[in-house]
Amino acid sequence: MPKAVQPDLADAVVANLPATYEAALLELETLVGQLESGQMPLDQLLTGYQRGAVLLAFCRDKLKAVEDQIQVLDGGQLKPWSGA
Repeated sequence: MPKAVQPDLADAVVANLPATYEAALLELETLVGQLESGQMPLDQLLTGYQRGAVLLAFCRDKLKAVEDQIQVLDGGQLKPWSGA
């Protein structure tokens, strides 16, 4: 039977969210590099995966909030990015 994640560990994974999108993305990129290296012990892999999921959700929420603000500024129309 799988062992349940300890509440203290789950709280620690969610706690201390970065202040900015850029900080979250940097932490996520670093974490992915560590996970892909194959050098982390199994318990740290699980914690790292959980933290990565939290960071990914944080980044997606921030991007969605900016997209929503742009739609408001553009009168409800999300215009394609021209890159210029």
